[in-house]
Amino acid sequence: MSSAVDLSVSEPIKIDIWSDVACPWCYIGKRKFEAGRGLFTGAGDARAVEIEYHSFELSPDTPVDFDGSEIDFLAGHKGMPADQVGQMLARVTDIASSVGLDYDFDLLKHTNTVKAHELLHFAKSQGKQLEMAERLFKAYFTEGRHIGRADDLADLAAEIGLDRDAALAALESERFLSDVRADQSLAQEYGIQGVPFFVIDGRYGVSGAQDAGTFAQVLEQVWTEKSADPSTGASESASDSEEVPA
Repeated sequence: MSSAVDLSVSEPIKIDIWSDVACPWCYIGKRKFEAGRGLFTGAGDARAVEIEYHSFELSPDTPVDFDGSEIDFLAGHKGMPADQVGQMLARVTDIASSVGLDYDFDLLKHTNTVKAHELLHFAKSQGKQLEMAERLFKAYFTEGRHIGRADDLADLAAEIGLDRDAALAALESERFLSDVRADQSLAQEYGIQGVPFFVIDGRYGVSGAQDAGTFAQVLEQVWTEKSADPSTGASESASDSEEVPA
């Protein structure tokens, strides 16, 4: 299968990604999708793919300032045995390392992520959602930064070139909370129960942190279909999509 794309034959493929900033598989899945997109586009022309992040909260009842470690949270809050949690985190850390991510669960500050999702919507309104998603994931999983408080989130926004005061005002006013809830409602309509979940051009669903080759294959298939019949773009809902199991 050729990785070359003819950008003149169709509109970009729309990728809608449901994820949670506190989901370790979502960051891993982000890297694997990026690798798959690179295989698909050949020279890496970003015009072939348009990406949008959507909100999904894995633990909406988590306090903003959780008193304890990630092991404490999963063992106590989720009822998992501590030794099992330790083994699981070690495995996830190894998998993250294989895609170039340096997870540090000892530094990680577990928190409620609703404000981080609001910030992602603010960043989208400023044309910087992708940069914001990457900054939030890195801050949470590798730097031990707090991503649940408005002040800390505004600092992260400023680090990618957004106006700190505007970001803080948006978070404090909850201006984008309705957008977060709309994403969550749409996920329910689509039947999305876990993340990461990738909706490819409104027609195919890819669940989980799949290998780069899987993402490349789906992108090639969709591009071929769009090239053959451009009118078919986004004609099927994600609820009727062909899902690749995690």
